Amino acid sequence: MSKTKLTVLSNGSVKVDGDFEIVDKEGNVYGLGGRTLVSLCRCGRSENKPFCDGSHRNHFEHEANAFDLPPKP
Repeated sequence: MSKTKLTVLSNGSVKVDGDFEIVDKEGNVYGLGGRTLVSLCRCGRSENKPFCDGSHRNHFEHEANAFDLPPKP
């Protein structure tokens, strides 16, 4: 199984690339049509949630810079 990579894009979506499945709260699998790359909405504006449709353009600002989380308690 290949490693899945999530990339948080500045002012945009989260790109998911690799071998993965996406399920809803009930565990039902989204049909991805054979895709191994999708973008997930972070702004809440997409008409196709949880997938990005580009609606964030000019309405969502977040500079994606990696940082370390504090240790778990």
